[in-house]
Amino acid sequence: MPARHRTRWTVALTAAAVLTLGCGALPDPDLPDDSTPQPDQPRPTATTQVDGTKTVAEFQTDAEDAVTLAERYWDAVFDASGVPFTPVRTVTTYRDSGELACGPEPIPADNAVYCPAGDFIAYDADWAVTAFRRIGDAFVFYLLGHEYAHAVQARLGIEHRYAVEHELQADCMAGAYLGDSVRRGDLSLADGDLDEFRRGLLAVGDPEDQPWFAPDSHGTVQQRTRAFFNGYDGSLKACDLT
Repeated sequence: MPARHRTRWTVALTAAAVLTLGCGALPDPDLPDDSTPQPDQPRPTATTQVDGTKTVAEFQTDAEDAVTLAERYWDAVFDASGVPFTPVRTVTTYRDSGELACGPEPIPADNAVYCPAGDFIAYDADWAVTAFRRIGDAFVFYLLGHEYAHAVQARLGIEHRYAVEHELQADCMAGAYLGDSVRRGDLSLADGDLDEFRRGLLAVGDPEDQPWFAPDSHGTVQQRTRAFFNGYDGSLKACDLT
């Protein structure tokens, strides 16, 4: 899924809460030392086609493209409304539970979060690369699009009584960002990318027996898939941002 321009799942515990990605753990990836790009290697361009090797370098390029594309998208949305947009302060990686914190809350492993306290997105690099390898590159764009949607919710002052409502709206917003980017020609979908979105949503849905009102509920597979594709097909008007 190459972007033509170079361009998570969350529960509010407190006003400065950690927002956690309820995906469940994935097995540790096998990351050979030589898979990490060296400083003297040229960086791939944003239009580089995914070659199917699913290397760490390929993942890093896709993650950077996903963030930059999200920033471009939301900047244009805010600009159209006459409102200035401030990008997320930083996007960072971690590898162990407690290596990073959101306010007083340690960020757990096998997760991705938007932290309003520090205005940053963080994700477990090993976990994210494993998901990238198992599901596909489209998942990276969904993952970071979902977390960026939480940052936009914070900028708009959107709050929900139940966590599941907040999560499903972020799924819809991620779908709108991706669908609109495809329609504008800013993002090219390869064969199978829509199926990768569906497989990713299948991986992150709540268990069927989880109460919808639980503080860590994100929505069932059916709810999350419906919310995402409502946004993908219907743009932001489907996401009830009023």
